Amino acid sequence: MVDIKKLQFNIKKKGLTEKDKLEITEQTMQWLHDHVNPALTKWRKSGDTRSIEWGGKQIHIKDIMGNDFIDCLGGYGVFSFGHLHPKIVKAAKGQLDYMGISSQELLNPDQARLAKLLADVTPGDLQYTFFSNSGTESIEAAIKLAFLCTGKHEIISAHNAYHGKTLGSLSATQREVFRKPFEPLVPGFSAVPFNDANVMEDAITEKTAAVILEPIQGEGGIIVPDDDYLPAVRETTSRKGVLLIFDEVQSGMGRTGKFLACENWGVVPDIVCLAKALGGGLMPIGATISTAKIWKCLEPNPFIHSNTFGGNPLACVTAIAAIEVLFKEKLMENAARMGKYFLQGLKALAAKYPHLIKEVRGLGLMIGVEMKDREPAVKAAKGLFDKHVLVAHTMNNPNVIRVEPPLMIKQEDIDEVIKRFDEVLQGI
Repeated sequence: MVDIKKLQFNIKKKGLTEKDKLEITEQTMQWLHDHVNPALTKWRKSGDTRSIEWGGKQIHIKDIMGNDFIDCLGGYGVFSFGHLHPKIVKAAKGQLDYMGISSQELLNPDQARLAKLLADVTPGDLQYTFFSNSGTESIEAAIKLAFLCTGKHEIISAHNAYHGKTLGSLSATQREVFRKPFEPLVPGFSAVPFNDANVMEDAITEKTAAVILEPIQGEGGIIVPDDDYLPAVRETTSRKGVLLIFDEVQSGMGRTGKFLACENWGVVPDIVCLAKALGGGLMPIGATISTAKIWKCLEPNPFIHSNTFGGNPLACVTAIAAIEVLFKEKLMENAARMGKYFLQGLKALAAKYPHLIKEVRGLGLMIGVEMKDREPAVKAAKGLFDKHVLVAHTMNNPNVIRVEPPLMIKQEDIDEVIKRFDEVLQGI
């Protein structure tokens, strides 16, 4: 019989000794190596792989040794509301007195509430939502919806795009290292250069079901398009009868100063995908939102695409609380204001260290610092970790350091990050 007690850390013990901390660190490392993935710690390029996360509050994370990190990574976009926002935690705890997972047979009022709220806060005639558990699942639903609604099976994405790693979403993701081991992928997917509306128009054929784009490419290196790009793609897809899907998994939920990043250009898609921050930093949840016209294709068989845990009460209540915090605490406005301030400070560093930094770009608190080469990029990320600032590289362009802090970040926090970044760059 398995001895469960041997598998328990004494995490509730008050006043952990140095011996306790080292013991937990060693055991964590060993079990990750033996039972999760032995390559995980070897492949991490930034930071000390032996740091064990032990708690978080607002924009800070503490490790087991008591080190305090300023979180400028934000869980790749998850922690827009910081760590353990009290109003979101309260909502989640309250729901646990009633129900966690749906019965699947009785009606789920929390799913209904969240769907109505998303219809209210998203632009245009977006009205209906399919709920899942992650960003890649939300993309899978969007792809299937496009196939089903149009009867066509070709989809165009953009070079350097990242839409997830499940098989359908991976077919739209454009990085060879992720794609090649699993080829052949889903047929009918192609890609064109991002930010070139003329090439996009030429690529669309009578077989094209949809165009899928990130309004701002995240893992591609925080690539912000020209102001006329998304409006031009919208005009082309509308004129040619092709669906437009926006992947707002990373850029949505207020990160760019608007609820959806596409609102910065006044463009409304036919289908939009959300996840990451939608769960308020507490629960996994994805959402695929579309129009009444498109949703009609589901009427013959509403169970043609389903999800056991999608839209469960606990996740929905948490997401409702997150959206309420977003608006009531004016976090979108803060993201826009602090984003400009952060960009200004980072661009000053780029001017000071032109031999190291190639470009600083972004919108709101979705910012990328592109280093001139891989080596300084690795050293900069590692140096920031050593100075207790969390950042990471973007997956499709490892020379770019992402800066995506919680949306409540303050000017004094940014000043401190810029100061520490300056110190790191001095030593490279």
